[in-house]
Amino acid sequence: MQARPDVSVLVPVRNEGRLIASTARTILEQHLAGTIEFLMIDGNSTDGTRDALEELAARDQRVRVLENPSGDLASALNIGLGEAHGEFVAKMDAHTYFPADYLQIGVERLRRGDVNWVSGPPVPHGVDRWSRRVAIALGTPLGVGGSAKWPVRTPGSADADEHDLRTGVFSGVWRRSVLERVGGWSDGWPVNEDSELASRFLERGERIVCMRAMAASYVPRASLPALARQYSRYGFYRAKTANRHPDSVGVSQLAPAALVATQAGWLAGRRGRALARLALGAYCAAQCVVCARVAANEDASDAMLLPAVFTTMHMSFGAGWLAGCARFGVPARGIMRALQTLARGSR
Repeated sequence: MQARPDVSVLVPVRNEGRLIASTARTILEQHLAGTIEFLMIDGNSTDGTRDALEELAARDQRVRVLENPSGDLASALNIGLGEAHGEFVAKMDAHTYFPADYLQIGVERLRRGDVNWVSGPPVPHGVDRWSRRVAIALGTPLGVGGSAKWPVRTPGSADADEHDLRTGVFSGVWRRSVLERVGGWSDGWPVNEDSELASRFLERGERIVCMRAMAASYVPRASLPALARQYSRYGFYRAKTANRHPDSVGVSQLAPAALVATQAGWLAGRRGRALARLALGAYCAAQCVVCARVAANEDASDAMLLPAVFTTMHMSFGAGWLAGCARFGVPARGIMRALQTLARGSR
């Protein structure tokens, strides 16, 4: 029987066959002044991922493979939390390459006592043609909206060692007792589960800190259809989060939905078509400005195809958000708060 570990690492996995061998290496090779258990929670993978996980468990006694029959992220994380024995819990994604001291930095920061959630920024890292283009898009303000979790560079900016986050969070490290006290992840959120959990943290007066030293290389989706599915689902459940947590709504969520909604104006007469043309023209102009800047530093063919990436991301998110409003209700309070914040900021 192994002694109680210091850290339990939860790794939700589903059909990550193209990456799991290489990303698991960075997860298992963590340098920690303590012991670690790795809980690989498989969500009915069909691409050979499960076999790869079993091989890892056979080679490394710290690894356990758990079943996640429903296949969604929140269920996987709650299954892992229920099996975790460590004082600390970390979530590490199977499509991400983590620095070797990710856990050590997170645990040391938590032990200082003034925060209960420590994370790092996801640094977009393409490994093939389309994931590279998505990574480039995610390195621009147009690609990430107003989320502070992404390490977007702007002229003259300088990174602080850490900064506070709102509901845009990427993975992280917690005390297990704190996670259990807030109820873990909500099972009704198969995606966007971290944002919903972050909303509950913030409502309790907790801080969420993003540390530059914990930056991890995130591999985006490798095709436009996969990207569209990801952002559509994300928008759908963001609307659900907005209904439960009105303070989680930001202008960056409303803008893609407004863009999609205005395009319905093509069917609504002359004034509607004029509004649709105006919105689409402004959006295309913004894309052109960003692509011109990117072309100065990236391959021209990648820069030329960025409009396809931006359009897929924004239109899919916007359509998903509107569908979520139809399913869960319009988050009127959250929308009003976001617009009031925008109005105050423009004065």
